[in-house]
Amino acid sequence: MSAESSVSGSAGSGGNHNVVPYDYNDKKADSGKVPKFNGDPEEFSWWKPNFYSYIMGLDEELWDILEDGVGDLDLDEEGAAIDGKKHTPAQKKMY
Repeated sequence: MSAESSVSGSAGSGGNHNVVPYDYNDKKADSGKVPKFNGDPEEFSWWKPNFYSYIMGLDEELWDILEDGVGDLDLDEEGAAIDGKKHTPAQKKMY
């Protein structure tokens, strides 16, 4: 038996194919993309937790930076931000 004859329902077989509708304009169906807020107050309750989840998926400390700003970052002698996981007990007490 050849490999071609063992495959049923291939594109060239002329069989009945089910079509599943998909709305490509539905922003709630976009996975892996930043949820965009369009300014509609009724959409805010959907947008905020989705945006929070997206940011937390990127980096847990990024949400704190978005809320607090970058002015409070501790910098090392080269000017690079110190990883929050490497803070000294005194630095952790500040937060």
